[in-house]
Amino acid sequence: MAIQNKDLPRFSIVADRPYVKRVLIAAAVSWLLMAAALAWSLYRLTDSSAFRLESKLSESRARERQAVSDLDALKQKLANTERAEFISRSANNQIQTALAEKDEQIAGLKADLDFYERLVGSSGRRHGLIVHDAEFAPASDGAWRYTITLTQNINRGGTTTGQMRFEVDGVSAGKLRTVRWNELLQDPGAPGQKFAFRYFQQLEGAVMLPAGFSPQRVRVTLKGSFGGIEKSFSWEPPAPAMAGSNGIQTKE
Repeated sequence: MAIQNKDLPRFSIVADRPYVKRVLIAAAVSWLLMAAALAWSLYRLTDSSAFRLESKLSESRARERQAVSDLDALKQKLANTERAEFISRSANNQIQTALAEKDEQIAGLKADLDFYERLVGSSGRRHGLIVHDAEFAPASDGAWRYTITLTQNINRGGTTTGQMRFEVDGVSAGKLRTVRWNELLQDPGAPGQKFAFRYFQQLEGAVMLPAGFSPQRVRVTLKGSFGGIEKSFSWEPPAPAMAGSNGIQTKE
């Protein structure tokens, strides 16, 4: 029967193994080195990425500034081009208007020259007193300004005198109507307009047409020592106005 001694101490003898500690220490050091290396790599990577991003951002900002500068330059160039085109177009329009005015002036001077040559020239056809033409132009107050031209080249040494009146035929309220001289002047006792000339004279004045009256024909009457003369002109509708002209020239 075995005798158990409960008073014996409970110890176990284990052999000393120092290589285990070294392994553990080496493993710990390796792990720390790997962690440090990983942390360093992450730091370098993060720092490099941030640097590249900052560089890209700076580059993008520089390109944006350049693009804005280029856009402003293009806008200024476009504005200059448009301004130059506007000035050129305005100058061209002014030149065209001036040329049209000069052409009209030259045509008028040529017509006047022909007119004077027929009156006083040796080769001109001789004729007695006539109504050469009648022109009407609207005035700002609703009146019509008239110019009646009288000519003659038979009585070269004397003066032709007399009085001129005219009447206007037209339509009012769908009916034919004649507006007499005194009604045109709004004066019941209006006398005829006097004239006295050697070769020609232009009689001018202003008349009022009744409201709603559409003129169609003008009948000019001359009376004097020579007797009586009457001539009719059709009232033509206004033509497109040219520069410096707004008159209505009647036709025979």
